[in-house]
Amino acid sequence: MAKKLFLLLSVLAVVSGGRTGMDAQESPNLHVVVNMVQLNIAVTDKNGNYVTGLRPKDFAILEDGIVEKTATFAEGNEAARSLSELAEEEAASAAHSDSQGKQSTPASNDSEASGANVFVLFDTSDYMYRGFVYAQDAISEFLRSLESVDKVAFYSYSRDLSRAATLTSDRAQVLRAVRSTVAGDEAALYNALLLTLKDAAQNRGRKVVVVFSNGPDNSSVVPPEDVAEFAQSAGVSIYMISTQKAQLEPLSTAVFDRMTAATGGKAYFAKDWRDEHRAFASIRDDLAHLYSLSYYPKSNPNSGWRAITVKLVGDSLKKCKVRTRNGYRPQPSRFADDAKPKTTSLVDPNQSTSSVQTR
Repeated sequence: MAKKLFLLLSVLAVVSGGRTGMDAQESPNLHVVVNMVQLNIAVTDKNGNYVTGLRPKDFAILEDGIVEKTATFAEGNEAARSLSELAEEEAASAAHSDSQGKQSTPASNDSEASGANVFVLFDTSDYMYRGFVYAQDAISEFLRSLESVDKVAFYSYSRDLSRAATLTSDRAQVLRAVRSTVAGDEAALYNALLLTLKDAAQNRGRKVVVVFSNGPDNSSVVPPEDVAEFAQSAGVSIYMISTQKAQLEPLSTAVFDRMTAATGGKAYFAKDWRDEHRAFASIRDDLAHLYSLSYYPKSNPNSGWRAITVKLVGDSLKKCKVRTRNGYRPQPSRFADDAKPKTTSLVDPNQSTSSVQTR
């Protein structure tokens, strides 16, 4: 176990390249020990249509079979609110409706919790030479179509990761970053995805990573299983859009499907540029219809993998389907051990140092 931990931490330092020392000391730390668990949940009917208007009472959350109590709730791009706040708002809304003869919903002041933090990771490897411009167009259209409350970041990768535009609400800045990308070297998808997930995990609220990949990974040293587990434990949903080149390698197709399903996201395989646009539109719709629920785990002696099950309550919802992440590890074994806290620096040549502290 100690050898495996040392190897993975060494790999992350090599993948990131570059600066250490004072930069690493001054950079923010990411604590992967989980205190509150947040879930992004999609609910669809038997025809695949989104089910809207559900309330906290319609959901039952179990962790290792233990019934958990919902702490906060939101639908779509609403601000996440505690159950007591929701009850007060519903009571005030009902009273106002009785007096005015119409329904009214009080506005929330918690704008920071509204919307999603969307990280787009674009494959600029040598797989992308032929369809580069079409992919840029699809990504740009997707970014423009997101809700105004969403914050977005744009990263690109080939052998290395480039943080072309960090998380911002300035769409123009991100669109300029998309247009500035150029095709490059071999593809290290899982290396780049792990670093992107670590950035996403440092933010509160809903966090998603949207990957556009034109082919299989051919130069990563981080296994996809480790990447998927970190995404699950950090509560980041992964969506992947890939072209037919990835489907030429069945192993990549299977990995993409498993990774996205485990985190509550989706995988799409586009035949042409029209399919790419449709896939991005589907992701946009998904983000607009997700429910956000969080809970503080009850006492649980299990320090390893904890299974999460979300069920819908009531006969009218029996035929509906729920999509969310299937579990997490409070202390990810591939990033921490039980001995003492460790810190490893994660650096890329295009952005300031970030670090991850595990314990």
